[in-house]
Amino acid sequence: MNQFSMTSTSRPSPKFALLNLQFSFCNFQYSILHVVTFGLTLLPIQSALSQTNHSAQIAQSADSLRPTVVEIRRDLHMYPELANHEERTARVVADKLRALGIDEIKTNVAHHGVVALLKGAKPGPVVAIRADMDALRINETIDVPYKSLVPGLKHGCGHDAHTAIALGVAEVLSKMRDQVHGSVKFLFQPAEEGPPPGEEGGAELMIKEGALENPRPLAIFGLHTTPETEVGQIGYLAGPAQASADVFTITLHGKGSYAAWPEKGVDTMLVAAQCITALQSIKSRRIDAFEPVLFTIGTIHGGKTPHTIAPEIKMEGTVRTFNPDIRNQIEELTRQTLKGVTEAYGATFDLDYKPITTVVFNNPKLVEESLPSIRRAVGDTNVFEFPKRMGAEDFSYYEQIVPGFFLRLGSGNKSKGITAESHTPEFDIDEDCLVVGVKVMSNLALDFLDRHADK
Repeated sequence: MNQFSMTSTSRPSPKFALLNLQFSFCNFQYSILHVVTFGLTLLPIQSALSQTNHSAQIAQSADSLRPTVVEIRRDLHMYPELANHEERTARVVADKLRALGIDEIKTNVAHHGVVALLKGAKPGPVVAIRADMDALRINETIDVPYKSLVPGLKHGCGHDAHTAIALGVAEVLSKMRDQVHGSVKFLFQPAEEGPPPGEEGGAELMIKEGALENPRPLAIFGLHTTPETEVGQIGYLAGPAQASADVFTITLHGKGSYAAWPEKGVDTMLVAAQCITALQSIKSRRIDAFEPVLFTIGTIHGGKTPHTIAPEIKMEGTVRTFNPDIRNQIEELTRQTLKGVTEAYGATFDLDYKPITTVVFNNPKLVEESLPSIRRAVGDTNVFEFPKRMGAEDFSYYEQIVPGFFLRLGSGNKSKGITAESHTPEFDIDEDCLVVGVKVMSNLALDFLDRHADK
């Protein structure tokens, strides 16, 4: 008989009893491990299912809103308003938010900004979405049904689209309050392109007037139309994504004279030419070659007739960098260069050098945890890492207060001929990007609040 065999009346041997006890204990351990493991994985599975479900709901709602967001965008496009003059735009935004039953709406923030708070049915934190509203001093040349009705002004940077998208997100989420943990704060910001000379405005003034307070969001999201990227695609970059921007005005003072006797004057036109050449050498010869720096003279004004030496020349330009130390260094090098050139020709100069924006820095942790939401909204193949841009964006000021993530929204369409760059008379968007933007931003906000519901 096998030592492990026994009859119903036999008693187990001590050795068999010990083995049986060990086997039972192992089964007990496995059962406990299975329960604990299942318990630990259940919440992420439930969360993923919940996010998938509300992604489908968002997609359906956003698709149904297409006529609405297109109508809003076209209305805003036809009535563009410059920085710190967005009165009609602000009224449209506030009226739309009131119609949605948004809980708290503050107007006249930073001149004409609108700050709104959509409260969810469940307790939780706050997340913010920012949209800019101002237009540009550009004459529209494209012949479209929604062509600007204001001569010399145009939404040439997509801010009309950003505002329409944010209003679309507000409508989608207002219908899903029962699924919202916490609140979504909407910042409709004036003067992103920079306030008029001598005035405050933009993100800095929004922050100064409390747009990020009472309550303060845990994070903030924003996006920007991108014509070089096809509609349906989303670009992202963690860390430094867009450069800081400074603007400067150089005024050169010389001595006017008749053009036939240049030796009797100090020719500021010649001095200006030498200054432009010398200033470009700052980047090529006085800054680390591995540092991304852009130094551009954008305007030059002076002289009244071809027969006189201009006594004064005024030039304006911009500097873009990613390194704060380099940024400070360039201002000092600009002064040194101007001093040397003007002294050599017997002229003098004034330099007005002003910082405009800081570096757009997308919080790496926020980017990492947000990417699954974007991929669910547009598909894995439509999400890609975007290269650094020298373009500036005052969204960067919000990111100095709370973690932020600024996305690139594909708005171009080569097959439709929609390829013109921002800030040009021919700029336009493929309006399909509006629905894409609503889907992405709605998912980002709702998923963020789900992930941080206990904070």
